[in-house]
Amino acid sequence: MTFASVTAPDDSTLIVKTKTPQANMPYVSVAPNTTPIVPQHIWESKVKDLKNFRNTDFPVVGYGPWKLVGYKPDQYTTLEVNKDYFEGRAKADRLILEYFKDDDATIAALRSGQISAAWNLPATGYKTLQGLKDLMPYQQIATRWTGVEINPGAKSRTGKPLGTGNPILADPKLRLAMAYAIDRETLVKKVLNGLGTPGVGYVPPAYKQWAWTPASADAITFDLAKANSILDAAGYPKQGAYRVDPKTHKQLAFRLGTHSDDANDQQIAPYLVGWFKSIGIKLTLQPQSMSGLNDNLAKGDWDLLMDGWSTPADPTYLLSIQTCATLPKDDGSGGNTDAFFCDPQYDKLFAEQTQAFDVKQRAAIISQMQDILYKANCDIMFYNNNILWAVRTDKVANFRTGEPDADGSYPIQNLFISWKNATPVGGNSSSNAGLWIGIGIGIVVIVAAGGFFALRRRSTAAERE
Repeated sequence: MTFASVTAPDDSTLIVKTKTPQANMPYVSVAPNTTPIVPQHIWESKVKDLKNFRNTDFPVVGYGPWKLVGYKPDQYTTLEVNKDYFEGRAKADRLILEYFKDDDATIAALRSGQISAAWNLPATGYKTLQGLKDLMPYQQIATRWTGVEINPGAKSRTGKPLGTGNPILADPKLRLAMAYAIDRETLVKKVLNGLGTPGVGYVPPAYKQWAWTPASADAITFDLAKANSILDAAGYPKQGAYRVDPKTHKQLAFRLGTHSDDANDQQIAPYLVGWFKSIGIKLTLQPQSMSGLNDNLAKGDWDLLMDGWSTPADPTYLLSIQTCATLPKDDGSGGNTDAFFCDPQYDKLFAEQTQAFDVKQRAAIISQMQDILYKANCDIMFYNNNILWAVRTDKVANFRTGEPDADGSYPIQNLFISWKNATPVGGNSSSNAGLWIGIGIGIVVIVAAGGFFALRRRSTAAERE
């Protein structure tokens, strides 16, 4: 955010002036996706050396319904209620976030009552919870996408080639054929157990004001015959099972990077291998850790990569990672690109949408941007997976919010609000018992009045931002 100044003329007024008009200010100024306001007497002395201040002395000073009072990496986080929170004291006296790394362990903990709520559940585990006494599974409309990136030619901001990507992937006809060779409906059915929607636009469908679909004439559907005809016309002949580059006479063989710790990636990969073989393209799987895959992404040492992103209500950041400005420097540093995509027209539209204060006008610009990305086929959407939740109704009340749509999916569930509103069943505000919640890669324990519940979320590639 390009702040020019921030002033507080009185105790109840904050004035933020930006260097240029910023249409997304109403989004970033609303809790919890907000610019935090913290106590001046604590933070003022830290500003000069802020980059080196770790803020790891407990309790950590911040803002919100609870205070962070303890943390042990990959094990637990402890928060205690902020009695002076301006919106009123939360019903939970303490939150203890205890982490699981295993989906099966999370499901077992839900079944046994060890934890009382969980989110970001795997589709298979979610299905096993349906119909069980005292358990209420429910879906949230998708706020993220899963797809594959195709390296169109990694380069720096000055145009210097980077990495080891196969240069033939710069051919848009080849990438278009790949897009036609992906059966999104099958991935939703087989990988998500039907708990999602086929991917189309770059912004997830939860945000209806920005959601986009292509014109019917431009829609890319699963069509292996079409994919083969595109490659035939582009001059990629077959030699045996696979096609070859007519210039180098090398096989159309590419590396596919997957997240070794993501079960969905492992399910998707064999489908891609089979579909691409049907059009004469060979894929070699390269499972990598989350950190390893991201390192390779920045260096350009890849051909295809599995990827995913979630986004809050304002899509500015998500859209920004496709701009030319996010390309790295010549030495490979300083980049934040997603697929080394760079298009001057896209950049022009990105700048325009940041200053479009009329929502309909801004949405129209963002639709044009998504159309450009869709036709470039550098980021090909597989699906938008619904966020899967489950709550033990014998442990906690007032956790789920909103009403389901016609498909049974609930609107975006905000953990900030869910935790604050959650009430232990049979509890009273004077006790100091506990609520347990799971987050990150495991369980969160929330200690509160009269009971406990737990909620769990795993860290995935779909949340890199």
